[in-house]
Amino acid sequence: MRILGISAYYHDSAAALIDDGRVVAAAQEERFTRKKHDSGFPHEAIKFCLAEGGTRLPDVEYVAFYDKPFLKFERLLETYLAFAPRGIKSFSMAMPLWLKEKLFQKRLLRDELRTFDPDFDVEKRLLFGEHHQSHAASAYYPSPFDDAVVLTMDGVGEWATTSLGFGRGNELTVDREIHFPHSIGLLYSAFTYYTGFKVNSGEYKVMGLAPYGEPKYTKLILENLIDLKDDGSFRLNMDYFDYCTGLTMTNGQFSSLFGQPNRSAEEQLTQFHMDVAASVQDVTEQIVLRMTDSIAKETGSRNLCLAGGVALNCVANGKILRAGSFDNIWIQPAAGDAGGSLGCALAAYHHHKGKPRVAHNAMDGMSGSYLGPSFDQDDIEHRLAACGADFKAVSDDDLIEHTADALADGMAVGWFQGRMEFGPRALGNRSILGDPRNPSMQRTLNLRVKYRESFRPFAPSVMREHVSDWFCIEGDSPYMLLVADVQEGLRREMTAEEQELFGIEKLNVPRSDIPAVTHVDYSARVQTVHRETNARYHALLEAFKERTGCPVLVNTSFNVRGEPIVCTPEDAFRCFMGTDIEVLVVGNCILRKERQDPALQRDYKNAFELD
Repeated sequence: MRILGISAYYHDSAAALIDDGRVVAAAQEERFTRKKHDSGFPHEAIKFCLAEGGTRLPDVEYVAFYDKPFLKFERLLETYLAFAPRGIKSFSMAMPLWLKEKLFQKRLLRDELRTFDPDFDVEKRLLFGEHHQSHAASAYYPSPFDDAVVLTMDGVGEWATTSLGFGRGNELTVDREIHFPHSIGLLYSAFTYYTGFKVNSGEYKVMGLAPYGEPKYTKLILENLIDLKDDGSFRLNMDYFDYCTGLTMTNGQFSSLFGQPNRSAEEQLTQFHMDVAASVQDVTEQIVLRMTDSIAKETGSRNLCLAGGVALNCVANGKILRAGSFDNIWIQPAAGDAGGSLGCALAAYHHHKGKPRVAHNAMDGMSGSYLGPSFDQDDIEHRLAACGADFKAVSDDDLIEHTADALADGMAVGWFQGRMEFGPRALGNRSILGDPRNPSMQRTLNLRVKYRESFRPFAPSVMREHVSDWFCIEGDSPYMLLVADVQEGLRREMTAEEQELFGIEKLNVPRSDIPAVTHVDYSARVQTVHRETNARYHALLEAFKERTGCPVLVNTSFNVRGEPIVCTPEDAFRCFMGTDIEVLVVGNCILRKERQDPALQRDYKNAFELD
């Protein structure tokens, strides 16, 4: 039984295809359209999924959509009525869109699906799942657990913002919810807005900025913005927020509380902004730690699954793991709305149709999250030649040797292999790699390759068998969703003078033997690389270790700021020619920058809208 799942019309549209419960393909629409966080109907992602599954839409039994538009419309109306007459401007702007598109989304979906299948029967073949049910299903069904507690935390679905579910066998129930407007995700997004970053895309910047600051405003937040209970349940004080009825996340009372106006985009960051970021991160961690501790004590479960946008907060995830309330944690790598496409398809198969769960390959049911497009060697060579690229095709062994040599020599390497990753993280198939021992690598990659803010940290990829030698973590972290500290024996303590440096100036002080992936608080967002799920990337790490003694590489996504992660060899070549990446490896083709036609260089720094 084939089921196609779709998420669309909010942000991060995506499609996923399952066949008899096995995940066949999944991808975000942005990777094909090259429009960051593309929210449109995922035409291209659907085309890919169907092609990867060797099928057509007429041969797909069901199409599942990740939420219920009518319930969202109900929430919108009830919210405006509850706050009336406030919000009339926002209401007048929102209603025409809802009446034209959102309220009649079933008709919209029918029309779009009939471009793939003119006879598509919307009444018999289109299913709708609730938003948090889709998230929960994406976390539980691919997990390695036979039973688990499932916690979903995000901005808002239809009504739910936080939900607690229970999975056992093929059964999954969502039993408790916290409802809009009370939301961890929206609280975090309010501070994203206040510190001058884009909502729904800049939250990870707040998380990355937090270690530069001190949580000086935690008490202020807990006393004024949120009523947090011992069990982790909470209510927000809506006097300070404007997202229910206004056009902004926060209001003047919010700014007055903190004593400074909203930061504008690209305005210089100050210690105040770092302290505010540290404070909301601290509050978020307190919420999730109280919640998970309470759930573990109440249920006795030893397994926890996480999904929803808040589950991308890898710092909080690492603290949940270290707290020990649960023995095992599994986090959906596409934890945000894109993953809802997979979740609704799995819910349709297991919950709606009552089908049993299937045995997983290797660690879980996500195949390392390598679920996107791939390109065979002949196709790669044809595409690169059409771009005018100068390349050399080599054997598998030579490929690893040449790439490891380049990395050991301090070069930035674009690494394009196999199937593209599903979710926001590059996991070694669409990555830019570097030597983590190089103290200037972090700054070089941020400013000369990624063209992004200098404060943002990079993640380490490490061979799974060596992870505990380098980081304070014992288990798997294949999806780069857990933060752990660098092992104490590898750290370098800061001098008194260095401790007095202004936040971001601390970046220039090496913290460990692998400074390029060691954040200012000695933490790192760890990805464990497993031979079973990515043999080629594992072999590269092994070759790098043979040369340097270090089984770790810098791994950042293959894109520049504001650009979706590269999808095709052409995307990779354009990014290569528009940045200071020195070596590009696509399949078995090696390209060196100095050998390329200078006429093919691009101005990539300003090619995309800033995120």
